[in-house]
Amino acid sequence: MRASYAAVPLYRLYCQTTGLGRSAVAGHASDQIENMVPVKDRIIKVTFNAGVHASLQWNFRPQQTEIYVVPGETALAFYKAKNPTDKPVIGISTYNVVPFEAGQYFNKIQCFLFFYIDPEFAEDPKMVNVDLITLSYTFFEAKEGYKLPVPGYN
Repeated sequence: MRASYAAVPLYRLYCQTTGLGRSAVAGHASDQIENMVPVKDRIIKVTFNAGVHASLQWNFRPQQTEIYVVPGETALAFYKAKNPTDKPVIGISTYNVVPFEAGQYFNKIQCFLFFYIDPEFAEDPKMVNVDLITLSYTFFEAKEGYKLPVPGYN
């Protein structure tokens, strides 16, 4: 079996284990999402890219290159990962947000990739000229016995 077929259940298991698949992360409760007021006059372009570590032979890419969102609205983006080899591989991923200062407003609600930009983004004077945010994911091969540190979780 190729790991790409097992990736969804394995990733779901990872999300359930860490809590990342059940609720908002970084202290953002789901009731906050229900009560958010979109800032309609502030449109942000979110671009997506993907990479893999040199030791991992997966094909990994976003299904869309960009979407437009406003702070306070949820959005959904998709990535596709495929293991073209006959060797089963389990991958783990990390992501970052550019510009760095916008990262505090980028909130993943679930693993790959339901998110929102916090409405407070529109009130931050440091974000006044930010109209482009880039989300970058990188996949690595999971090594047996290695535990990935997850911020905010023991």
